[in-house]
Amino acid sequence: MHRKLKAEGKQVSILSYWSLRYLLILFIGCTIIALVSIYWIRETARDNRLQTSGLFVMDVADRVTGKEGLEIPPKLDELVENRLRFFKLDRDFCLMVLDQDDKLVYSMPKITQQQMEEKWNPDTWESRHSEYTSVSVPIMSGGQEVGRVALLQSVKSLTTSKSVIVVIVILLVTFGLSGWLTIYLLSSRLSRPLKQITMAAGRIRNGNYEIGHLQMNSQEREISELVGSFREMAFRLKQLEEWRMLSLAGVSHELKTPVTSIKGLIHAVKDKVVDGEEAEEFLELALKETGRLERMVADLLDYNALAAGNVSVRSDRVELKELLAEVARQWRLLDGHQAADLNLKLPEEEIHVIGDALRIRQIVINLLNNSFQAAHQERRLVVNVTLARAEPEQIRIAVQDNGIGVSREDLPNIFERFYRGEKRTARPRGLGLGLTYSRLLAEAMGGELELIRSTQEGSLFALTLFKA
Repeated sequence: MHRKLKAEGKQVSILSYWSLRYLLILFIGCTIIALVSIYWIRETARDNRLQTSGLFVMDVADRVTGKEGLEIPPKLDELVENRLRFFKLDRDFCLMVLDQDDKLVYSMPKITQQQMEEKWNPDTWESRHSEYTSVSVPIMSGGQEVGRVALLQSVKSLTTSKSVIVVIVILLVTFGLSGWLTIYLLSSRLSRPLKQITMAAGRIRNGNYEIGHLQMNSQEREISELVGSFREMAFRLKQLEEWRMLSLAGVSHELKTPVTSIKGLIHAVKDKVVDGEEAEEFLELALKETGRLERMVADLLDYNALAAGNVSVRSDRVELKELLAEVARQWRLLDGHQAADLNLKLPEEEIHVIGDALRIRQIVINLLNNSFQAAHQERRLVVNVTLARAEPEQIRIAVQDNGIGVSREDLPNIFERFYRGEKRTARPRGLGLGLTYSRLLAEAMGGELELIRSTQEGSLFALTLFKA
């Protein structure tokens, strides 16, 4: 098994698994967000700066418009510097003022007419180079165009903002680290109880059921429930293991007792230790012990077959009044049962249920035998069997006795296989499968077998089936 798991792939801890995958997903998500944000910011910045450049060019055009047409103020350089600072324009630019004949009359920085024509096309009012963009406005005087102001700017300067990029990177890095730290802490918190449960499961596998070190003070309800359920399961397994060992010893003893008795009785007859009527009595006792051993083996076989699902249960329409009356007559005829009073409390009308008549008979007989084994030594056993409606669609068969009852220690375990209470007084005792087998039969018919109450004054069992 270990080799098979190893061959399927290397396994890693939940902390590493989720942390690495979340980090990868976070990286991909942040990259996409960064690319989209940068593209959007660049386009927005480009549009805003073009609008700002247009305002700057219009302001310069107003400054060079005189009463007689195009006039270059003496302090235009100082004015342009002030406007550059005011509009926060990048220094990678070229401002040009042309007359109506497209002759360069002013530029910043200083360039020649030839350089101007290499940079800017007066016919189309556009830049001759793709890495530059242009904004131009006419200079109007007296309703006529007397010149044009043009501004060439680097496309890169329009779309690049180092401060904005830095802010985006800082925000994304902070977001990524915060997200990764969050998933790391959550995975670590989740993996801690899982590691403890895994270690505890390993100890249980090796036969050690002591797992008291598991912590249950987690604030997460699901983890607390998981740890609590695991501790209850470990405690339950420990109990079952102890019961299994005790039951195995008890079953072995119970099976060995009649075998030893039969062997001794037959040897006594064979070796002529007894003869005549006494030999006949010994053979009769051996026959009874053989019947007891046969019933024990039959109980084991029936239980194993039903637990494995190999016993078929019919779903017939069964009339309970006649069935219970017949069961009562047969049970009274058995040896020793004449010392008990069996009372039937049946309704006048017929009661029909969905079930298997043979299995219902087995359950009721098991309950009657259970009452007989719990008989009180100082009072006559009285068993009442009552048939009544429990709910509109359910019928209940109640078996109540005045025996010694079930001790508080035995109550949680009476339906466990091979479990036998220690206060039973009648003999012979069985293997502790009667109630377990009866409950399985009841559930197979869609019904329920339960202990309603049990005190020192007696017990009350109820078999509930669905009305036909």
